[in-house]
Amino acid sequence: MTLSFGTDGVRGPAPEILNQRFVTCLATAASEVLPADRWIIGRDTRESGPALSEAIMSAISNNGLTAVNGGVIPTPVVAYLSNVENSGGVVVSASHNLWTDNGVKIFAPGGRKLRDEEQSMIEKRLNELLTNTPVTTQQSVDPTQHADPTDAWINSIIDALEDRTLEGAHLVVDCANGSASHIAEPLFRELGARVDIINNEPDGRNINQGCGSTSPQMLTETVKSAGADLGLALDGDADRLIAVASNGALIDGDRQLCLFATDLDQRELLVNKSVVITVMSNFGVRQAMQQADIATIEVPVGDRNILTRLDAGDAVLGGEQSGHLIFRDHATTGDGLLSGALLTDLMLRSDKNSAELANNAMHQTPQVLLNVPVPSKSAEITAEIQQEIELTQARLANNGRILVRASGTEAVIRVMVEATDESLAQSEAQRLADVVQASIS
Repeated sequence: MTLSFGTDGVRGPAPEILNQRFVTCLATAASEVLPADRWIIGRDTRESGPALSEAIMSAISNNGLTAVNGGVIPTPVVAYLSNVENSGGVVVSASHNLWTDNGVKIFAPGGRKLRDEEQSMIEKRLNELLTNTPVTTQQSVDPTQHADPTDAWINSIIDALEDRTLEGAHLVVDCANGSASHIAEPLFRELGARVDIINNEPDGRNINQGCGSTSPQMLTETVKSAGADLGLALDGDADRLIAVASNGALIDGDRQLCLFATDLDQRELLVNKSVVITVMSNFGVRQAMQQADIATIEVPVGDRNILTRLDAGDAVLGGEQSGHLIFRDHATTGDGLLSGALLTDLMLRSDKNSAELANNAMHQTPQVLLNVPVPSKSAEITAEIQQEIELTQARLANNGRILVRASGTEAVIRVMVEATDESLAQSEAQRLADVVQASIS
């Protein structure tokens, strides 16, 4: 099995498939294609991370380039450093996946995600190297250590608050036992908030395990029991945020986007009165933005696609339901800690509690999302599945919406059904999932 780029880098079981030889070839290919003499390498807390990041640094150094070790740092920190230091960036992380997977995210100089043509060139060269390069042990090198990888990035978050602080806010932050485990508490304390931290003791195998943005149940209970104002759930590499209101209600990426868009619009900071959303964004986002006279620009799933439209000057804000939000005035990629700081600031300025804000942000259309496991990420939507999609859409008519797609990050096909009636959405989603399962089997 050969790994390929998905919606956010390359990802797979480690070390079974994503191993030192693979990342060596990938780093060699990237350093040959992209115009960077200097590369910053960071990682999350997975058990496989140290060996993989060392292999990447060796490959870059053996190409005659400078490899700078950032250690365990969030993805947005690497993107920020890539931007301000005009360097290439590599993050060894499988984001929200469990510890058994790992991945590689690559940033071009300027801190941006790769363009389609760059991905294609890297992938072509990678496959050549995997085919022709013998299995050898790379000569280990002693990479340059970054003097202080997080200092300037922290200052950028402070600057984003425009001389305001988070004083008076009581936060609970779930670090998902990931790369923000040693950063989140001092950051939010420096911003003035009272902070309770959970899931900040990584052991190499507990990243995202029953915690973080994909499993916010523990955070929900902690927020309610502590009487906190707001809960912030990060994922393993801290590039996304799912928030929890004071009453336990979830504030997903859709609700956050609505809150930020209307706030920026009221302050006349929303360029072109537009936001970028994805095909997975709930229909309620479209309704809320229409009511606020804010245009929505729809793109395929993946923050890389959002960033393309932001960089084209169409908007300064975009996001995904999963919690990836990009504030283009402040960052080149999703940043869960930046989003958390700005959401807390918005709450404090609104004179409303987080439960009121969450409730008023949008009216969520019932949406059911089912993940059907498939043998590999290369699974395709068959003609049989497409026919059932069309029949289901005909039954829903104008009262619902369907999206069936292969995941770009996991070996699953995602089945999403929205309908005005929740039980109808559930039954139609299950029907489609059964058809997908039967077709794949």
